[in-house]
Amino acid sequence: MLTVVPMTPTIGAEVIDVDLADDLDDKVVRAIEDALIDWKVLFFRGQEISRQQHVAFAARFGQLEVHPFTGHHEGVPELMVLSHGDEPPVEGAYAENIWHSDVSWREIPSKASVLRAVEVPELGGDTLWADMYAVYEGLSPALRSFVDGLTAVHDFVPAFAPFIAQEKLVEMRAKFPVVHHPVVRVHPVTGRRLLYVNGSFTTRILGMSLNQSDALLRLLYEQTAMPEYHCRFHWQPNSIAMWDNRCTQHYATQNYWPQRRVMERATIIGDRPLGVAAG
Repeated sequence: MLTVVPMTPTIGAEVIDVDLADDLDDKVVRAIEDALIDWKVLFFRGQEISRQQHVAFAARFGQLEVHPFTGHHEGVPELMVLSHGDEPPVEGAYAENIWHSDVSWREIPSKASVLRAVEVPELGGDTLWADMYAVYEGLSPALRSFVDGLTAVHDFVPAFAPFIAQEKLVEMRAKFPVVHHPVVRVHPVTGRRLLYVNGSFTTRILGMSLNQSDALLRLLYEQTAMPEYHCRFHWQPNSIAMWDNRCTQHYATQNYWPQRRVMERATIIGDRPLGVAAG
């Protein structure tokens, strides 16, 4: 039903025979979701769709979230805008060029995202995705056994607090307290184990001293950054990427200034992460 062309042996595939502007029947939607489970990230090129069509396509896979910290289109709150390049990157400021899993600071993080390229630089601006099953499986057996039962703290504050006024920060902290998620998550569809900590939102591992926690997180982040676990996508206008946020992380390279990169994203609400014992 779908023509799916893999990009690597385990992660990333291009779907070349679907027009997302069409009113897709349920069989096609199920085939896309099955391919997403298999390949973790799907890419669709040449998709001339409106914002309403973008949101409608994403909504075929579940309820959409409205991100509380980022800008969105007036009248289309489910469609967030990611725009960079008007000013030079700021050292230490939150950006997408950190390996991360979207909104892991939520009690119920996202299932998947659908990202469309609106304006892309001539050079640079690629996005990479990491296969977090493979990252976990690449750990030594002893380390896998050690991290299987651990729990980590996830928090929006390190990433977003620098851009929020103090009174607003107090309000948002009340709405979004820190959450605890398993370091090793069990995917609700495949039942496979994967590493579920990330450099943007994971602040520490419970039951350890801060020094011990920092050392272990650095080790796990280094594993995530290994290119053997990645696929890489070069954007063109009207390209779309759809990824399973439960078993991937992504990194948007910011190597294109003074060119601009403008993207729009719809995000599908997921499920509460379950650890090894619960899964």
